[in-house]
Amino acid sequence: MISHGKTTESGSGSRTVLAICLLLLHCIGMGVAASGQGFPGRGIREIGVSPTNPPAVNRDLLQTAIDAAAASGAAIWIEPSDTPYPVASGLVLRRNVSLIGIHGPVGRGTRHPERPHPVGSVLQITDTNRPFLTVEGATQVRGIQFWYPNQTLHDPAKIIAYPATIQVSPDRPAQGVTLSCLTFFGEYLAMDFRAARRNPCEQVLIEHCYGYPLSGEFVRIDYCYDIPRVLHCHVNPANQRFIRGGFSRAVIDAVVARRTFTYAIDHTDNAVLMDVFTFGAYGGVWLGPATYGQLTSFNLDCVTVGIQKQGDGTFNRNWQIAQGSIIANTGPSVREIHPLIIEGQGHTALSNVEAFSGGNSALSNLGRSRDFLWVRGSQRLTISMAGCRMRDYESAEPITRDNPLAAIQARACIDKDERPFELNAP
Repeated sequence: MISHGKTTESGSGSRTVLAICLLLLHCIGMGVAASGQGFPGRGIREIGVSPTNPPAVNRDLLQTAIDAAAASGAAIWIEPSDTPYPVASGLVLRRNVSLIGIHGPVGRGTRHPERPHPVGSVLQITDTNRPFLTVEGATQVRGIQFWYPNQTLHDPAKIIAYPATIQVSPDRPAQGVTLSCLTFFGEYLAMDFRAARRNPCEQVLIEHCYGYPLSGEFVRIDYCYDIPRVLHCHVNPANQRFIRGGFSRAVIDAVVARRTFTYAIDHTDNAVLMDVFTFGAYGGVWLGPATYGQLTSFNLDCVTVGIQKQGDGTFNRNWQIAQGSIIANTGPSVREIHPLIIEGQGHTALSNVEAFSGGNSALSNLGRSRDFLWVRGSQRLTISMAGCRMRDYESAEPITRDNPLAAIQARACIDKDERPFELNAP
């Protein structure tokens, strides 16, 4: 009971009331931010950007505002609209400046009640000249939809190879970049963070981003130090289902045929990939030779290769891969379908990783894989496996060992015949 501002017993009542008040204030503040009222930055319409302007005009107006905001570290508010803002490519997001929209990720798409296009904080991209947005650092891009209305949904011969929607600056080291709650519709390559070796990027955070890149590449990271993170990202050809419908089987097959990986990283220190999903790609995750880190809580669905791990040395070329599922079932032949490929040097620890196969009408597939794990190469590497469930593979054994120097230990694993599988191959 509360009496005269004091509580009986331990005072838990007053703390409860205080917590409720703080929660209400937080929700009120979020509502103000979502409505744009009191947003601590300039609105996109205030600087003259309009859905009725030509794309080049909107690009130039937005670039001028970005340049002016760099000195103060301001943000630009992408005000919701019932019609997308057409913006030409070639924007440079200067250091310190942020672009903020209204949305969380909107998988399956927002949609106008009468017209087949997304609504809200939507930037419409049609030209193919340059990457749409180049980021310099100390910045965030958040809550925005990127829409390519001219991209095909049905004919693989008409796929438009747009440059990256967002790319890291090639001219200066981009340190501190947050890409959050972004949705891509019709992109070819979503986020290209392959930095120049002389200008490596650092502290890159990519989280809660949705799309389906027709190059097969959603996130590319190279020369990124100090723990790059890719978290809670979802790649799916049905991403824009409620706008104009999903991609056709022929287009998805064409994406698989490009032999690229949805998430690809190299030259990184202690990378973290967590809760990443892909569907309808040749490869799920490529862990390049000069990387180490953790990959956890993943689902790689309808791929040819789930994870390919390499290593160019024995020091800090180690990956902990855990709590994930791989459905490897698509490709030109079963011999090319492998949930896991490990080669090079270093160590790989696999824990509670499941792989299975089966049919799926969304794309052409063979319904099974060659094996569970293909170990190849001619250099010594080490692998430990625990609690892995392995099934629907064609080979007699779940592990294809084409590297005589590989040391492999497996404990408490289950093979395709639901029998315990253990291995000690020094």
